[in-house]
Amino acid sequence: MDAPLAIQICEQLVMAEHDEEVEAWQYLIDTGLAWQLQGWYGRTAQRLINEGYCTYTDRADERV
Repeated sequence: MDAPLAIQICEQLVMAEHDEEVEAWQYLIDTGLAWQLQGWYGRTAQRLINEGYCTYTDRADERV
């Protein structure tokens, strides 16, 4: 998965199965892109985390 494909899947420009959609959102969360793109991405990512579809780990802690 790369950023352009993940974005296209999340915006439903590329048709994907449910698991692939979750993988795309997880990619955006893991890379931090979900919070760097338009607000809709961050809000949707947060909702998916809250609902248990995706997980969030603060990657800054891993760089120390």
